[in-house]
Amino acid sequence: MSAPVDTAVSPPAPEPAASGSRRAVGAESWSERWGDRLNPLVVKEVRQGLRTRVFWVCFGLMLLACLLVSLVAYVDTRESAYARHGQGYFFAFFVCLGLAHFFVIPYSAYRSLAREREDETWVLLVLTGLGPRRILRGKVVSFLVQAALYASAAGPFLLFSYFLNGIALPTILVVLALGGAWLVFLTVASVCAATLADGRLGRAFVHFGLLAALLLSLLQGLGGVYMMTEMGDRVLRDEDVHYFVGTVLMLMLMDGWLLFEAAASRLALPTEDYTRGPRLAVGVQVLCGMLLGVVVWWLEGRQHQVAEMFGLLGGFHLIVVGMFVVADVDGQARSLRAATRPWSVLRPGALRGFRWMVFLLGAWGALFWGLEYASADSPLKMMSLRMATLAMPAYGILFLSLAVVLSRMVRPDRLATPVAVRLLFVVSVALASALPPLAAVLMGFDGDDPILNLFNPVVGIANFSTYDYGASEPKMAWELLAFVVGVALLAALGTDRMLAEREQRAHAS
Repeated sequence: MSAPVDTAVSPPAPEPAASGSRRAVGAESWSERWGDRLNPLVVKEVRQGLRTRVFWVCFGLMLLACLLVSLVAYVDTRESAYARHGQGYFFAFFVCLGLAHFFVIPYSAYRSLAREREDETWVLLVLTGLGPRRILRGKVVSFLVQAALYASAAGPFLLFSYFLNGIALPTILVVLALGGAWLVFLTVASVCAATLADGRLGRAFVHFGLLAALLLSLLQGLGGVYMMTEMGDRVLRDEDVHYFVGTVLMLMLMDGWLLFEAAASRLALPTEDYTRGPRLAVGVQVLCGMLLGVVVWWLEGRQHQVAEMFGLLGGFHLIVVGMFVVADVDGQARSLRAATRPWSVLRPGALRGFRWMVFLLGAWGALFWGLEYASADSPLKMMSLRMATLAMPAYGILFLSLAVVLSRMVRPDRLATPVAVRLLFVVSVALASALPPLAAVLMGFDGDDPILNLFNPVVGIANFSTYDYGASEPKMAWELLAFVVGVALLAALGTDRMLAEREQRAHAS
């Protein structure tokens, strides 16, 4: 007889099973955590974009154009081994890529968000709980992924131009990095443009305006690349080019952030703190601009030209940004009032936006006016540019105040809307720039008469920055500048009191 067989089954060891389950739970939690972080809109938009006919037509045409250019380059250089044709063919390859990066991708991003709002599918996206920022970020990132596909296809051709001699590899890398930054800025700006208008007429105006702006941006981008390729290695050795490129990169980064925050605030609900993002971006932008101006001014030996350039150009840029910041509605939602204080300039409301811009414009003008006085080489003929540095923010405060006051004068508040405030600012600046010279000519005076053009923002700045060599003194007197600054401060004070009263009435009702 055979021995009995033990049929008892031994239980599994508990420790390996526990460790295996812990690994499974850990892997599952890791995948879920990264799945939550990954914006699902990116996957949706990339899949949808890769299925469109526009992508494959543009992608195929770009590859075909690059292939034809490479064949021409092969025929042109096969009998001249030491020819230097790299610059020309690199630019030709970059034109093929630039058409896709600087026009097709930004316009497609604009149409994607505009179609969501036209077809009223934006509400469905909001109901997913992603929020305006995540939705906009998903739109931008998805089209940047498509742009990366274009770049990966054109990259070998761009590298091929290096072996044709005439262009250095660092120059190629710098051009591609700047082109990528320009692409990101244009894509963010196009997405922001899709949030500007709600009506059909406004959307049509924005559509054609964006097409013109993208065509101009395409020409600017290709022109900048052509200039850099023609300069060759001098681009990497010229210190002035380094300052210029650094300033442009900072502007694209900060303005891109500002445009993104502005688009998110326009899509946010009125009960949300929708102004904190854009106003904080403006403040950080001004602070970075001040630090950059002081650093460049010091490194360049405290030259007065640096302070003048930053003071005037930065002041103009800040005025344009202020046109959008002050264009807010009166009051704020009840849920936001509890945490609002007199110094809460980042909170919603036209009053706080106006105070924020007055403070930033005043601080910008005061800083660079002080740097001009502390410059090591400050001749007497530069006295006029010091006056212009103070006149620029004064004109900005004056006309921002005028636009806000005019928008609140019509009853009932039909013009107290963001669009109306911006239009009133543009119209008031245009009329103040055109009518005084016309009146001066009709009265028999010079078109740039200092008194008649005292409140002309264009001719006035030109007069304050002009030095009269015949009289060996500035064209404008300091008393006239003090008068303009005083009027601007009084206008700001009156506007502040009017907005404060209107906010109290709005909260009381």
